[in-house]
Amino acid sequence: MLPVVDFGELTSVRGRLALRRATHELGFFYLTDHGVPRALIDEVLGVAHRFFALPVEEKMSIEMLGSPHFRGYTRLGGELTEGRTDWREQIDIGPERAAIPGAVGYWNLQGPNRWPRALPELRATIIRWDAELSRLGLELLREWAVSLGASADVFDPAFATDPATLIKVVRYPGHRVGEGAERESDQGVGAHKDSGVLTLLLVEPGSSGLQVEGRGGDWIDAPPLPGAFIVNIGELLEVATAGYLRATRHRVLSAPGSPERISVPYFFNPALDAVVPVLTLPAELAGRARGVSADPGNPIFDTYGANAWKSRVRAHPDVAARWGYTS
Repeated sequence: MLPVVDFGELTSVRGRLALRRATHELGFFYLTDHGVPRALIDEVLGVAHRFFALPVEEKMSIEMLGSPHFRGYTRLGGELTEGRTDWREQIDIGPERAAIPGAVGYWNLQGPNRWPRALPELRATIIRWDAELSRLGLELLREWAVSLGASADVFDPAFATDPATLIKVVRYPGHRVGEGAERESDQGVGAHKDSGVLTLLLVEPGSSGLQVEGRGGDWIDAPPLPGAFIVNIGELLEVATAGYLRATRHRVLSAPGSPERISVPYFFNPALDAVVPVLTLPAELAGRARGVSADPGNPIFDTYGANAWKSRVRAHPDVAARWGYTS
């Protein structure tokens, strides 16, 4: 089971130690007592179900292929991880901003969203969700900084202007026993690390399939814990701590017999051009820093936009090709 961290205890020495230990040893934990209203959580899950129940033509009217900013709807089987098809459908939503004329590279990630006309309440709900989780993400990041011997506001400048948060509303359709050959595997989403700072994941109660890679290479099941978010660090916190905190690979399996599930990851990311500060760790922590992961196939950049761009272009090669992008 993943470690459990009580948000209400994070201002104590014991609470900060629990936070630091969980993300040094595994990189994932359950966050309880976080203060996000239950009514809002239920509203998000409810509007997600209503979105995915829309007719196919309504969802395809906001298909991501029509967005040079990687926003909008992705059909079942329309995204790749490690070059293999993910069996899920989703809508990607970012900050509502104007596109940048003549944008190059990662600046193309800024732009307007694509909202379904048949479900106007989706936009209002997501705006409230973004405000609530942005608050929680920044408070959590400040407690991390203190637990690592830095000032609480060390990460604040990166988020002060135009943070590039990303919200995915995802449906895994389940996997009926004996289902046809349209699936090439049981991959709901393939093993990967998140490219940003931290992720707050809302998972529908009673669902299954999420697994976290342990330090020995084993896979640990991470079912939802009632009332809790599942939290993990991204590659930029690995950079910020010279590998003392390590971004962890995770995946979702959709094995025969698995039920439908809704998942809403909130990626708390800084401005596109923000360079994550590298912390000077106390000696006892620095001695246990493992260095940033060295993977020639997946370089980690200290500028958030560059790190996000590599992931988006790889995951959605059809969108990249449509708009003439390269990695």
